[in-house]
Amino acid sequence: MKISKFAKSLKGKFGTGAIICAAFLICAFLACLFADFTAPYPYELQNMDLGAAPPSLAHPLGTDIMGRDMLSRLLYGGRISFFVGILATAVSILIGVFYGMVSGLAGGKTDSLLMRIVDVIYSLPFTIFVILLTLAFGRSIWLIFVAIGAVEWLTMARIARAMTLDLKSSQFVEASKAMGQSGFGIILKHILPNLLPSITVCAALTMPSVMLLEAFLSFLGLGVQAPLPSLGSLIKDGAEYMEDAPWLLVFPAAFFSALLYCINLIGEKLTLKKR
Repeated sequence: MKISKFAKSLKGKFGTGAIICAAFLICAFLACLFADFTAPYPYELQNMDLGAAPPSLAHPLGTDIMGRDMLSRLLYGGRISFFVGILATAVSILIGVFYGMVSGLAGGKTDSLLMRIVDVIYSLPFTIFVILLTLAFGRSIWLIFVAIGAVEWLTMARIARAMTLDLKSSQFVEASKAMGQSGFGIILKHILPNLLPSITVCAALTMPSVMLLEAFLSFLGLGVQAPLPSLGSLIKDGAEYMEDAPWLLVFPAAFFSALLYCINLIGEKLTLKKR
């Protein structure tokens, strides 16, 4: 009965679509996280006799041109996307929130200088920036974190700054200043708790953007390297053989689209709930 009431409460707050999306994301996340156990085959296992084989009982999503099981590669590729999406989003949110709060609370010339730095970074072409990083440090999954972290915190920094500027003129912040509270103490006690709803919404909206950037980099060949799969590299490989083996493109693209749709829908529901 309690579970039923809880389910009805969630349905009333967020709607059936958001609940279905959340259930799908949880199942997909667990399946990808434990891909070592859920994948029917090792992602790098090749069988040239089964190259580009259509879906079958042995290989539900078919095989790629090298005879590697597509379901297994999809699960491992999904794990990379979730891994990058969650960690890069967390890092970008932490940097953006701290940077924005410091800028807003400092005010004056310090605030102006910090925001000009944000404007300069915003103006850098993302693709060229990644190519320069690749030339300097080589290709690795950590490059993806550096590249994404260098741009994705900027929006959160502006949001945090705007809310900090609004909050620091409030009576409870002024009272804390009068009582000798330090700037760091004001941030922890007053500003950060009031930013949490916005941080939650921003994280939900940032994660699909981060996952899309990772897929974009892998599609260009600047992301994770073979034989390790990612959803972007799977989509790239599938696009090359779309006419002869359409399942190589359809299944990774459909799975990735479903992930982005579900995360965006939940983010939208959180935004409306906040309002």
